[in-house]
Amino acid sequence: MTMARFSKGLRAAAAALAALGALAPVAATSQAARPGEAGLMIGPMSGLPVPRFVSLKSAKVYVRQGPTKEHPVAFVYRRAGEPVEIIAEYDNWRRIRDSEGAEGWVWHSLLSGRRTALVTPWAKDQSAMPIHVRAGAHERLSARLEPKVLVTVRACDSQWCRVEGEGFEGFIEQNRLWGVYPGERFD
Repeated sequence: MTMARFSKGLRAAAAALAALGALAPVAATSQAARPGEAGLMIGPMSGLPVPRFVSLKSAKVYVRQGPTKEHPVAFVYRRAGEPVEIIAEYDNWRRIRDSEGAEGWVWHSLLSGRRTALVTPWAKDQSAMPIHVRAGAHERLSARLEPKVLVTVRACDSQWCRVEGEGFEGFIEQNRLWGVYPGERFD
């Protein structure tokens, strides 16, 4: 190999690396969460924790393969209130994951901070989960809910969550819900 050809190849490689380096900070700062209080990662765009649970605002939400309208639609949600987990942010787009593990990008305004959850969506035996009048396994039952029933979550104390829905209200063990984190507390 001649020195001129080697030099030309080296310059081309350096230019390619420089171009990649110029692009990397943009992608990293646009999407990467930063550490916040108590070890929580904070979304660069929203200033809110990532990951976090939210719900779908609309009965028709397009989920895209990437964070632009130019990216193809991967699938469509057709149930308002469905809980999803925000796992990344890019500009006004949020990367979400659902209870079945499907992921994609959604425009931020199609999401709501309203907390909802699904009752034991992972259950194979399809047995109904007890809803109690007060927090406690020995408290009187107010309802029984089948797996995948959508509930509104009003509060959680790290063990029990107060939930409600059409025709029911009460408490369910927190580990029976997809849409709240283990040990999470909120009012």
